[in-house]
This record gives sequence, structure tokens and C-alpha cells, in this order.
Amino acid sequence: MTTTHRRRRGLAIGCFAVAGLMAALPTQAAAGGSGTSIFAPGAAKAYAQKHSSALRAAASGTTSKASTNDGSEEADQIAEGAAQWSEARTSPGVVAPGAYGAAWTALQKLPNTGGSWKNVTNLPYNSDDPRYRDYDSNSSGGMGLVTGRTAALAADNEGHVYTGAAGGGVWRSSTGGGKWTSISDELSAQSTGALALDAKNRLWLGTGEATTNADAYLGSGVYVLDHPEDGSFNSRDRVGGTELQSTSIHELRFSGTTVWAATSEGLWSHSTVHLNGPWKLEFAPNPAYLPGGSLANDPSAAYKNIISDIAFDPTDPTKVVVAAGWRSGDTYNGFYTKVGGSWQLLTSLGDLPSDAADIGSVTFARSADGSRYYAIDQSPAGLSSGTNALDGIFVSKSGSPFGPWTRIATSATLAASGSALSSPGGQGWYDQFLQVDPTDPNHVYAGLEEVFETKDGGTTWTTPGPYWNFGFACWSIDPTKQSGDCPQTTHPDQHAVAIGSYHGKSVLYVGNDGGVYKRPVNGAADALGHATDWTSLNDGTIDTLQYYSVGVGKDLTNGGVSVTGGLQDNGQSILRGLGSANKDTVMGSNFGGDGGITLADPTNGCNIAAEYVYLEINVTQNCAVNNGLGAATTYNVPPPDNATSSARFIAPFTSDQKTPTTWVAGGEHVWVQTQGFAIRSSSAWTSAFDLGAGHVATAVAASGGKIYAAWCGPCNSPGFTRGIAVGNADGTGWQQITLPTTGSVPNRYLSSLAIDPSDSSHVYLAVSGFSRAWNEGPGAGIGHLFESHDGGLTWKDISANLPDIPADSIALTPAGGIVLGTDLGALYRAPGKTKWKQIGDLPAVAVTQVLVGPDNKVYAATHGRGIYSISLNRLH
Repeated sequence: MTTTHRRRRGLAIGCFAVAGLMAALPTQAAAGGSGTSIFAPGAAKAYAQKHSSALRAAASGTTSKASTNDGSEEADQIAEGAAQWSEARTSPGVVAPGAYGAAWTALQKLPNTGGSWKNVTNLPYNSDDPRYRDYDSNSSGGMGLVTGRTAALAADNEGHVYTGAAGGGVWRSSTGGGKWTSISDELSAQSTGALALDAKNRLWLGTGEATTNADAYLGSGVYVLDHPEDGSFNSRDRVGGTELQSTSIHELRFSGTTVWAATSEGLWSHSTVHLNGPWKLEFAPNPAYLPGGSLANDPSAAYKNIISDIAFDPTDPTKVVVAAGWRSGDTYNGFYTKVGGSWQLLTSLGDLPSDAADIGSVTFARSADGSRYYAIDQSPAGLSSGTNALDGIFVSKSGSPFGPWTRIATSATLAASGSALSSPGGQGWYDQFLQVDPTDPNHVYAGLEEVFETKDGGTTWTTPGPYWNFGFACWSIDPTKQSGDCPQTTHPDQHAVAIGSYHGKSVLYVGNDGGVYKRPVNGAADALGHATDWTSLNDGTIDTLQYYSVGVGKDLTNGGVSVTGGLQDNGQSILRGLGSANKDTVMGSNFGGDGGITLADPTNGCNIAAEYVYLEINVTQNCAVNNGLGAATTYNVPPPDNATSSARFIAPFTSDQKTPTTWVAGGEHVWVQTQGFAIRSSSAWTSAFDLGAGHVATAVAASGGKIYAAWCGPCNSPGFTRGIAVGNADGTGWQQITLPTTGSVPNRYLSSLAIDPSDSSHVYLAVSGFSRAWNEGPGAGIGHLFESHDGGLTWKDISANLPDIPADSIALTPAGGIVLGTDLGALYRAPGKTKWKQIGDLPAVAVTQVLVGPDNKVYAATHGRGIYSISLNRLH
């Protein structure tokens, strides 16, 4: 979710004074016009000066609301993306617990094709690569080497560091960070919610990411590893039974011989001594909404029992304070304690609020000596009003979670601490961590979008990890430097923190949307309070990149192929020369922001179209190679639905497989342009068909001028509707196909379409979600892959032995085989066969796109473990 030094596309914050900056730019096709790009040498410097001035003005509050970088737009985008990712898998109802676990078990029983996947992207990914500093890149922002989103961290005093990825499992370093090894590949859930080391140095893993982000998956429970320094997790390490299956784990806290789990389905406890036996439900604010309850199938059930954290009174650990609440607000939101055997709301905590509207996601942190408790609180009222989602950072100087609490920081306080933002904390529901220095109760690190630090208990604050370096006087686009004269910062959006030791030195580790970074606990900083000693630990041995898409084309310069793909909050990666002696040793980032769908020219891999969000399409015909001082060669050419966000967060677009210069994009309309990669203006798009008010495309495919467009609207469970429209690229012959609400194609999200290149009436359809065995929504039906021989008028279920797994992407092989990407890996049906086989041995990770490359290989974009390839010849 990033923006660039020229036209910054928010690292999901699109409001970095963009409106004012666009007015300062030369007339340029990147803005959708038809002018000539004129970024000649020297123009970048002038632009940077204007950009820096605009950002400083925004930070001081002297710009209009539309121009300020307060993070509200990013927060809105993340929230919308969260809803859309979820509804694709849950509509038309509520998915019962255990669906993914059952699917994983069924998947393991399938025969295997043979052959092994090869990880393509397991090398360093440099977000500041000086080769790619064109108009839409974020290169030079100062984040350095990145990987996928980190959700949890733990570290000991012997140099062992453990990181839990949002969708890529748990990894270990034994060198104080770096040289990573994956240690949870055998588990049925690769989504991490919490990591914690207990007094015996056992590593506890709570699966199920708790950020409530667009692509957060539920987990399969809690696991414990006795010897994490050299062991790996397996299914036998699960604690208790299935009680915590299909939940997210916000925190794991220890008190005596009990471990407490703050989850999306209440507060649970278990013995740390006797690991068998069930978990005990300690508290659920609305138990009727739990699985098995009378309201378990209510569409709001997932938000009714969220526990953020738990705090123990150091003088009497039987006294606890529980933070409960949904980030967008609910009547049960609040702080609770147990009195006389029943849970009661706390109404007098000092500055810490008691009003449900001001209590959302909460994180507690206690000092090692027990003299201080700290807390971050996110405000649902601030989130809904669009002002600021941060209620504040608080301290209890009594050391008791019962207070009295004093507010020690607000958004305004943090904005004045050296922040790159005018209103930090706008994403307080998504970005939170809190850590007290074990040797100093007044030394605290707080994570929101940025990393903040106080050394005097909150009286003063600095920003050792600013959002990025754009806007600071030290920044320049100088291609010989990482980020001008600014020190390296971290990636934005902080989620995890730990303090450990390596070679006797105390080290701070932080995890965010770009992976893991470290610095000394008492590190150095410049005059602005920005740390000068951050080190990225994303060295390429860890690949947790979360791809939405993949594109592959011949590399006409280096030989082999160029591989590119759109990523969650890490832009667009590009790897050139794969398969040749000139293969890149470091991947670059040629587009910033959230990368969406990718279209690459198979005959020339430097012809690339990359989506940001809501169909904001950008094109380049030179891989966007630019050291920042030359003319811009990327062009912003979104279809008109982008202007009104009348499209999915990650919206579909593709090219006609018979006429590649014809492109099709789907929002509320089906848009067509016929200039291919030579497009330079949004005006080139024409509307071939209106899917209808409230309808948005979920998949598109085209062949020989014939177009299929799948859609939904409403797309969430209440009133969920889906359909398919078929017509021609020239706007003629369009019709809405009648899909029954029962039988045939299920009433679920339609995720992918693929057309037989020899017959445009022969088409395949992938269906996401779960069948009626797990989803009681109307018409959930059965099946995940369907085939039509009459242009979509009738459909046949060809799922056969496919496990009941959300299907995400279809690719047809030249010989007539079918490759299917699912939420738990990829499968293959050989030509002329009816049964499916599992491809290779991927961990339990979503394969968001499969594609057959020009090198006769199948590529799989995974959402948590990078991009993989396997030779078509190995699929049998």
C-alpha cells in the first residue's frame, strides 16, 4: 500500500498530498491525459522539492483536507479489501468451523502429479532498487529489502528469532535475524496470529491472523514446540482439541501454569503443563453467536466475541482486565473483569475510556519490574467518522491494569514527534504493537503505521521508524543512494515486536507489512529522531511475499523470462533473466502500492500492465526501467470505473487470447480497449456492457472477440447475487446468462473463467467459497469447477474428486489439461481424464493465480510464499 516520490500510491495510503502534487506535475499520460512525459534530467529534483514542500505543509496542517496525509484513505481501502476478500470465501452465508482443516485433510489423500515446485522469488527483493525509479515506483522511499507481512515475533537471548507471517508460516533465524528456515510447513494453517516463548523457552504458536485485514485467514488452533531452536511444528504439537479451530488468535499470555488465548471467539485458557484435554472458554461477550449457538449463522457472528488482549494484576494474577470489541464498534466493546464469578464492564479506569464507541482494538504491555502497564486503544468512533482511529496510548503508573490510566500520547502528539504523517494512528485497528524495554520501565516502543519511541514514560516521543523518507529534507532521488541522505527506515504498518539478545547485545525486532527489521534497543538517531541503525532482515532466505497475480514474458535483453507480480502492500516485483546466465540476483520493484492483477506480454516481458486497486491500471513498455532522472515511461490508464471505485478492490482485467491488443477490464461495466500495451490514455477504454447498478465484475475472459464476465452484487452474504454476462468486444450480442439459485452453478462467488482457445463457446468457471456441507447460505450448492460447451447457457460440474476448497484461478495447458489454483495449493487434471491430482508439495497456502508461461512452465502466485514454477512436462 504505497505511493511514489512522484505520484505516491499509498502503501495503501493514497492521501499523501496527492491532489496538490498532481497539479504540480508536467502534463503526462500517467494522469490519464495524452500529453508527452517530460521528466528530463533535473525535472525530478524540482518535482522532489515541490513534493517535500507539500508533505511538510500537510504535516503542519496548512493544506486542504483532500491533500493531507492522514491515512484515512488507506484505512478505508484496507477495510474495504478486508470485506471483499472475506465475502469471496463466505458468501452466501457463514462458513462453519473446520472447513479449511477438512479440505486440507482431503487434499492430502489425493494422488500427486510428480515433480516439485521451484521457488522463483526466494532472493532479496529491494524496494529501493535504483533501476526502477520511474513515475509509479516507490523506490528511494527508504524501506530497503522487503518480504511479506509479518504478524508475530518472538526472540530469546541466544540469537534465536522467530517470525510468524500473515500467510506464510513460522520461520527461525539462529543468527539474530537473517538466514531463515521455515519451521511450520507441515501445518494445515500457515496464517499466524501470535508467537510467544514461555518460561521453559518453548515456542507457542497461535494460528489465524488477527489484523482483520483483507487477506487474513483463520487458523487451526494453538501449537507448542518444545525445542524451537532446532525443531519444526507438526500436527501433533497442537494444544487441546478443536476448540480454537477456525479462529484468529490475537494474543497468547502466560500467568503461572496457564496460557490464555485472546481470540476472535472469546477468551480461552489451557494448562501449560498438561497439554491434552480441551481449552476452557473463560469469557464470551455474546455466546449465542459462537459456533453451535442459536445465532451462529448470523452474518455478524464473526464480530461478536472478539477479544483483543488480557492483562494481569502483578500483585494478584487472579485479577484480570480483558479488552473486548470489534474495531468498527459494537455495544459489547469494553474492558471487563470477573467479579463474584461473573464478567462485568469496568467503568472507572481514568483516561482509558469506558464508552463502547471509544474502545476497539487494544494492546497491553507490562514492564518487567511490574511498575508500569501500557496500552494502545483504537477508537471505533474515530474510525467511522474518518477523523482518526487512535484514541491514544496510555500508562498505568500503579503497575495495575485497573489503573488509574493516564493518556500519554494522541495522534497530534505523535505527528509532532518526527512522523511522516500529519495524523498517525488512522489505521490503529490494523497497525498495533507495544513493547517495554525489559531493563527500563519508562522506555517504550509503540507501533502504528510507524515506529514510535519514548524514553521517559511518554512525556516525549520520537519516530525512529517513519512511514517513509519522502518529504524529508534529507531525501533525494539520487540513484547512487538508497534514499538520498536519509537513513534507512522500516516498511510501514507495524504489527509485531520483540526484544532479544545476540552476542550479549539487546536487540529490538519489529514486524510489519514489509517483513522484519532490527536495531539496537538503545540505538542511534538523527536530529529528527529517526533511527540511523535499522537493518532489514529480509535477506531472501525468507519468502513470505503475498502475491495476487503473476505475469511471465520472454526477456529479450537478458534471455530467459521476466517474472512479475502484484503484491499486498509491496508493489509490483520484477525478476529478469530467469532461466539464463544473466538472471537477476536481486528483484526490483517497478510499481508501488498494493499490486493487483498483472498482465505481461508473453513475447516481451518488459510490456507490463500492473493494477493498483479498483482498476487503476498502469502500463510500461520497458519494464519501467528508470534511474529517476530520465523521462517517465509508465502511464496511468484506468478505465472510468476507477474514478468512482465501481470495481472490486482487486479487479479483473485480461487480454483477448486470440487478439492480444484487445484488453478487457471489469468493474460495473465491461471495458474494452484495442491498443494493447501502447495505450496512453484512459479515453481509449469503451464500455462494451453495463453489468447493472450495484454489480461488479469478479472474473473476465476473452477469446476471438467473445467476452465472458462473471459478477456479484450484493457481494456480501445478505442478499448475495451472482451472474455471468456474455457478449462481444464491439458491444454487440450481450446477454445476462440465467443462473439458477439452486442446482448447476452454486450461488457462490465466481472467481475465474478460462476459454478453450479452439472454441470460444467452450468455457470453464471456478467457484470460490465452500459447499452446503459447510455453508448454510441459500443455494451454496456443491462443486468448484464447471464446464460449458454452449457459451455459458448450461453448465456441468466437473469437480469430481476435488476437495471442498475455494477455487481461485484456472489455467489451460496447450494439450488440454487444467491447472486449478485454490486456497490450499494447486491441482491438475490431465487431458482426457476426469480426476484431479495435487501438484507438488506446496504448504497450505492460497494460490491466487496460475499461469502457463512461454517457457513451458506453470507458474503459481501464492499469497504468502512467493511465486513458484514447475515444468509442464512433470505433470502427469
